[in-house]
Amino acid sequence: MQMLYNSDSFAVLQFDGLNADATRLDSALTRGGYEIVDKFARKEIFIEGAMAETFKLGVEALIEDGEPSEEEIDDYISRYTSLMQHPVVMH
Repeated sequence: MQMLYNSDSFAVLQFDGLNADATRLDSALTRGGYEIVDKFARKEIFIEGAMAETFKLGVEALIEDGEPSEEEIDDYISRYTSLMQHPVVMH
């Protein structure tokens, strides 16, 4: 698990898959995923597979255009808040 992003509104953690094989063409669809936490709504979602790859590509596109502001990153992450159904639970 690795913390990728942490703002006042959101946290994004990356989980690596157990059997990730970088040499396979479909490895992006078989490795871990991302946990996105909405701190204000106290909800979270875990995305994996194709949705995780789409999320990653979107973040990379933001970075490619220059250094994005916290607001720009939060705006991108907020696209996933409608999918959040799980309340945040302390482990």
